[in-house]
Amino acid sequence: MIIANPIYDVVFKYLLEDIEIARGLLSTIIGEEIVTLTLQPQELSLRKMQTQEVIRIIRLDFKAVVKTKTGEKKMILIELQKARKLFDIMRFRHYLGENYKKGEEILSNKGETETKPIPIITIYFLGFKLEKIEVAVIKVNRVYTDVNTGEALSKDTKEPFIENLTHDCYVIQIPFLGENKRTNLEKVLRVFNQKFKIRGDRHRLDFGESTDEPLVQKIIDRLNRAIASDEILAEMDAEDEVERLFGKIEKQLEEAEKQLEESEKNNLAKDKKLKENTAKLKENTAKLEEKDSEIEILRKELEALKKNKK
Repeated sequence: MIIANPIYDVVFKYLLEDIEIARGLLSTIIGEEIVTLTLQPQELSLRKMQTQEVIRIIRLDFKAVVKTKTGEKKMILIELQKARKLFDIMRFRHYLGENYKKGEEILSNKGETETKPIPIITIYFLGFKLEKIEVAVIKVNRVYTDVNTGEALSKDTKEPFIENLTHDCYVIQIPFLGENKRTNLEKVLRVFNQKFKIRGDRHRLDFGESTDEPLVQKIIDRLNRAIASDEILAEMDAEDEVERLFGKIEKQLEEAEKQLEESEKNNLAKDKKLKENTAKLKENTAKLEEKDSEIEILRKELEALKKNKK
């Protein structure tokens, strides 16, 4: 089946606006049952330089009630972001800082409304490879450790103070998604595999198979509908233009850095040459002073000889 490439922001957003798909995907990633899920989209606007047309880059926030393996229900904020290029990392930090400012209004025992912080989980879909880790899905989770003994505290030990100031993180490296279907997560994430990309067409993937996995079928059906939308295709074209623009800027920055490095090398070479010339000048000056001293001694000896002859 031909589907829209979900690595594009507009397609990614369209896919995750289906709450049932979002709930299934997020539950599969974090490995916990999400009972309820509310989408809270946030948008960052960029403008095309030529036309001033607004281009949207999407990050999605979800407020979720999660049922843990112990049966406990807890409210969390799931921040979901996607980057096709490395330059998007700074906006990850910016948005995460925004989410730490948020809270949830609840009724206290006194019947008063209080705003309390919500624990955060971040999930990053990366369209590029990290420098040192060649794993498709990475989980970075918090472990409480007694620093004096080096021992990890019980996994059941959870302090609200710590939970609200730190967060678990999942990183999905799309380039490392393979053909494996060993787990539900691998089956679901295959729809992001760029190896299905149609030659000469970055917008479409040829998923090319049916599946007995209900969630995966829901995803490919929705992505198939997305590819029929002229509006979505137009926004994908716009994203390509933004990427080309950033690519051009990156290239210009790289060239500027190379020129700066070359200039610094030239300056260092000049400094080295200047130091060598200065050292040589000092050496020659010392030799001249030594010669002057020898000449002065000879002059005095000559004058003494002249006096003796008289």
